[in-house]
Amino acid sequence: MKMQIQGETLHVSEVKELGASNSNAFRDWVRSSMTDGQKDIEIDLSQTTFVDSCGLGALVALHKTVCSRHGTIRLLRPQPPVHQILEFVKS
Repeated sequence: MKMQIQGETLHVSEVKELGASNSNAFRDWVRSSMTDGQKDIEIDLSQTTFVDSCGLGALVALHKTVCSRHGTIRLLRPQPPVHQILEFVKS
């Protein structure tokens, strides 16, 4: 996984999967990488092939983190299987 800071936005990319084996570490890594200047998170899901309920939980936790900073989280370019899961959860 890679991380870049772009102004108020923390951009995360090269996420291969978000599952039980790595979701807590992913959540903690993103949170600990945020400085006082970051309020937004963008997560590029173009390389993510798998997300389970634990991965969704990590994304929800990060959503709560940015909301407390009056920011937003954006999930960018999800692959079709991941997009389908996100759409299912959204409804």
